[in-house]
Amino acid sequence: MQGLKDRAAIIGMGQTKLGDRFDAGFVDLAVEAYVEAIQDAGIDPKEIEAMWVGVFEPNMAGGFQGMAGSYLAEALGLWDRPSTRVSNYCATGMDALRNAANAIAAGLYKMVLVLGEEKMRDVGSRDSLIRQTLLNGHPVVGKGQTAPGMFALMANRHFHEFGTTKEDLAKVAVKNHYNGSLNPKAHIRKVVDIDTVMNAYMIADPLGLYDCSTVADGAAAAIVTTPEIAKSLKPNGDYVLIKSIGLSITTDARYFDPYEQYIGFRSTQMAAKMAYEEAGIKNPAEEIGVAEVHDCFTITEIINYEDLFFVEKGKGATFIREGVTALDGRLPINTSGGLKSCGHPIGATGVRMTYQIYQQLLGRAEKMQVKNPKLGLIHNLGGPGSVAAVAVYGTP
Repeated sequence: MQGLKDRAAIIGMGQTKLGDRFDAGFVDLAVEAYVEAIQDAGIDPKEIEAMWVGVFEPNMAGGFQGMAGSYLAEALGLWDRPSTRVSNYCATGMDALRNAANAIAAGLYKMVLVLGEEKMRDVGSRDSLIRQTLLNGHPVVGKGQTAPGMFALMANRHFHEFGTTKEDLAKVAVKNHYNGSLNPKAHIRKVVDIDTVMNAYMIADPLGLYDCSTVADGAAAAIVTTPEIAKSLKPNGDYVLIKSIGLSITTDARYFDPYEQYIGFRSTQMAAKMAYEEAGIKNPAEEIGVAEVHDCFTITEIINYEDLFFVEKGKGATFIREGVTALDGRLPINTSGGLKSCGHPIGATGVRMTYQIYQQLLGRAEKMQVKNPKLGLIHNLGGPGSVAAVAVYGTP
């Protein structure tokens, strides 16, 4: 059976400015990302045969908008063709892209649109994710449990097991804030130093204010087609090939797993193995040239280094201490500023990450550009660590 490797290509992408987008409604953000993607691809909208839209929780602000793919078709004037909504925790955008790429690889369509979006800033935090967790979460664990609280548990366990320190976490924040300051589309464009991060007020010990990403409004879009069409439209090679997309689902009940050690995410490890096998990657730390990983909290980025097999378990902090993942390091990670600076508009995040890797591989990342990357990786982690997506992209 043939897999996905080199059987789908991205020929155009667009992304909105992220953050407090009170100037734009749900549909406005979708149109903003779509228009850039269409212009980048250089195609007529009539060529789009199907659409996938990733929206995690439209009820936070969009109401009926975003609950089905039909809102996108109406907003963009793309009627009379399939339009499907996808929702899968923080891997929502990547799962939309995975479905679209598989449809292209299977020969169902020749040109499709993927759009990831979330509108999160029109309501206060106690009316959004916190309220959803309280009302709809696990009947025991969900009461009083927050994302910072869960990841704080993992930080403390990582400290205990491996000697990771709060200063290591601060170095992740400093790196990603610096990268974000270079990104004109990031939510937070503010350089911070170690002392500022270390002395910020506490959210969930040991995670302070600068250890936590923000929620945000935003959208990102991709035009996906066959490699043959991509080559004919862009003979100069100005497109990106999809090498693999791995998606893994474990369990929401990890709190009750007697073997859970709180030092990593099995979903990330499994998705990475899927992606590496399909892409033919043997040594990810040496073969991947640039990566965007799910740094919802600073400890998560360090754990991701390990779960993505860039470094052995327990050694993640050495990567940040030695500058391996800095913009000028051997393996630059979160050159966009990551979730830490870009914010986390849930449904958009995976496509937004792809936008950054797409720009990097095509040499368009401007001040964020790294030197000659051949392969790029993105990683999403969602829910209580129960779903993860890992994708590998390459140049023709």
